[in-house]
Amino acid sequence: MVIQKKELILLLKPYYWVNIILTCSYVFCKKTDIFCQYIFSPTEKTCELDAKELEILLFLMIVVMIRTRKAGSVTMLAYLSSSFLYTKGANLLLWFYADVRFGLFFTALIIVVSLCLPEPTYSGPENVVYFRSLATLEEALKENKQHTVWLVCFYTVWNPTCANFAPIFSQLSVQYDTKYLRFGKIDISRYPDAAIKYNISDSSLSRQLPTVIMFKNGVEELRRPTYDSKGKIFKFFFTEPNFKAVFDLNNVYNQCKLADKKKNSDIEETLKANKKEKKT
Repeated sequence: MVIQKKELILLLKPYYWVNIILTCSYVFCKKTDIFCQYIFSPTEKTCELDAKELEILLFLMIVVMIRTRKAGSVTMLAYLSSSFLYTKGANLLLWFYADVRFGLFFTALIIVVSLCLPEPTYSGPENVVYFRSLATLEEALKENKQHTVWLVCFYTVWNPTCANFAPIFSQLSVQYDTKYLRFGKIDISRYPDAAIKYNISDSSLSRQLPTVIMFKNGVEELRRPTYDSKGKIFKFFFTEPNFKAVFDLNNVYNQCKLADKKKNSDIEETLKANKKEKKT
């Protein structure tokens, strides 16, 4: 897991430290004498974790490790974002196990926090076209399709992997966007006909989120993740180096720049030829 300085700064945002507090709430209260004696019934073993509680915590550790690995979480923030759902769920079970009233209070607290503190989204520069329907996507693919390459991300707002990949896709759109290399996104939870058209599952257990498809000349050229003839999905980790390598972004970018220059030179030659005709 990669830890960057800028990520440590982002941890100061309320979303992260509040969710970290919720994640540690039960164990902290249980192991801190002042809170333990005040909240739980005062007995000799009140402030000790019993077998059931240890079992829930162990199960939580296993689930978080498996799910974050499958999600391809390679940064600290991505790891935290993908694990918060499971850690808060485990705390919910623990609070209900201790007392139904505590469980109900913790449930209400989670709902309030979710509504008031949504996960921070990327707010930097981007050159991404957000398609509002399948029709607008198909129309864009048909325009000037002889030269244009589109990289289209099919995503959902609730999927952690999509959220983790969003800033990477936006930053790449700024770095590589040209007249003939374009970046687009479409939310398939809002426009399911796009998911059906391109055979992408948007279920909560889907291993196809996000899916990025490269279109050349209006036709699908490459996608990740991909699948075989039997429908088996081959997992793809959406890191910046992986994405650049698989979609060969540097070469595609150079080819699109050459196409742009050639187009401009053809236009100039046509204008010069027209001027000569007018003089004659």
